[in-house]
Amino acid sequence: MFKAFSLTTRRYLSQLSINKIPKIGNESVKEFNLNSQDWELLKKSISKYSSTKEIPLVINGEKIFKNETLPMVNPADTKQVLANVSQSSKEDVLKAIEAAKQSKLKWMQMSWSDRSSIFLKAADLISTKYRYDMLATTMLGQGKNVYQAEIDSVAELIDFFKFNVKYAQELYQQQPVETSPGVWNRAEYRPLEGFVYAVTPFNFTAIAGNLVGAPALMGNTVVWKPSASAALSNYLLLEILEEAGLPKGVVNFIPGEPQMVTDLVLEDEKFSALHFTGSTKVFKDLYVKISQNVAQDKYIDFPRIVGETGGKNFHLIHSSASVKHAALSTLRGAFEFQGQKCSALSRLYVSESVWPEFKDILINEMSTIKQGNGLNDFMGPVIHQQSFDKLSKVIDDAKADAELEILSGGEYDQSKGFFVKPTLIESKNPNHDNFKNEFFGPILTVYVYKDAEFSNILSSIDSITKYGLTGAVFANDREVVREVEEKLRYSAGNFYINDKSTGAVVGQQWFGGARMSGTNDKAGSGNILNRFVSIRNIKENFYELGDYKYPSNN
Repeated sequence: MFKAFSLTTRRYLSQLSINKIPKIGNESVKEFNLNSQDWELLKKSISKYSSTKEIPLVINGEKIFKNETLPMVNPADTKQVLANVSQSSKEDVLKAIEAAKQSKLKWMQMSWSDRSSIFLKAADLISTKYRYDMLATTMLGQGKNVYQAEIDSVAELIDFFKFNVKYAQELYQQQPVETSPGVWNRAEYRPLEGFVYAVTPFNFTAIAGNLVGAPALMGNTVVWKPSASAALSNYLLLEILEEAGLPKGVVNFIPGEPQMVTDLVLEDEKFSALHFTGSTKVFKDLYVKISQNVAQDKYIDFPRIVGETGGKNFHLIHSSASVKHAALSTLRGAFEFQGQKCSALSRLYVSESVWPEFKDILINEMSTIKQGNGLNDFMGPVIHQQSFDKLSKVIDDAKADAELEILSGGEYDQSKGFFVKPTLIESKNPNHDNFKNEFFGPILTVYVYKDAEFSNILSSIDSITKYGLTGAVFANDREVVREVEEKLRYSAGNFYINDKSTGAVVGQQWFGGARMSGTNDKAGSGNILNRFVSIRNIKENFYELGDYKYPSNN
């Protein structure tokens, strides 16, 4: 009797938020002023991670070092091998899936406060003990300067872990608002019945943390396939979670050949959710495979599909805009982190009447951009050879295209690392493919529209591309802002007024887009947690029947 009661209690407590959590707020971003001690601490961490590391698989808490490895190089210095990353075999993937399934019951029955404590402790470890290590691994491996790494691998990552705890508490407290005499109605927010497959990208360490952490917080177990280009920072993140108390088997870390890993995961009947950030094409392929498996009755339920994919993000500069502010915001939106943000500015529309001033400011400022191997350079390298080759081809094609003119940049060099100069291209054709296709790099295409064509250009912005992630309007005419906001209602899941298209902050700007930019489940908000629970409604009756008939039956 005691055992049964204890089990019931544990199950119930795992879904209830009965403790008040610490006050949650956004993590402060260190500015790294020139004379700051932060630089010295960072340099020590960079030195520590400059020698080659061996990165294992982690299955059921066991570190497995494989003979088959994939070198992870510094994209700013391709001769420097940062890590040899163990590659999973088919047997390893199957073991990871089994570990996720076997650890599920114990993890989901752990109280909500215990699960939350792990993520709150991990956030504090990142803020203190591991801050400079997180920066160093992200800077070296993913080509970020110190500021981009600070806002990503420290501030945003901490915010995801902390705010998710706050959102989970609020979710668990949402209970039925009506009841009848003699009845107790309640909602149980069960984790999904199977396991979650997290496929994480190279460009944000914080996104990797959230793709794994959000479902795990809600009682799910995870099979994690990290990006080959982010394995160094991602493995450190897993070690931090383990130090914070994450039990064995809750998160299983399996770098490997993406097609093989994914095919095995999607074949398992207990696959319950995909949490994905990456290319639209890959996401669509996964969507098709999952749908086909559903049609063939391979799964125990309908898997949740949560994805954030590509973008072809816009800035619209109206004649009433503050020109210098718009130009500087455009530079940041397009070229921070080499344009390798899904929210990065890629297409620009500028009013003819302000174009000369805008162009002069933008090109002059672009010419001052420092591009190097990190630390205090504004720009670094693009991530890998595949990206470099794609972007250099876009530039070469532009040089040969009569409809395009390169106004600034247009150079690339891989003699040391994968460096592509920030490039501004003007198109005379608003329907050019440059306004349709995602490049994921520091290439910005501009169309100068006649002031009288403003309404027409809104239609073009809305219809020319399949994406709908981010966009911004720069205007001081409120009627114009209202018109743009209404006509471009579905053009961007994150819409900015007089601000750049990048830089969403957890808890402030919920992030995600629709159309072919993803499922718009809004990371950084409580909405995302709903996708990783399956609600059970419980009605408990305290009255006993004396007759089966209703009053109207007599």
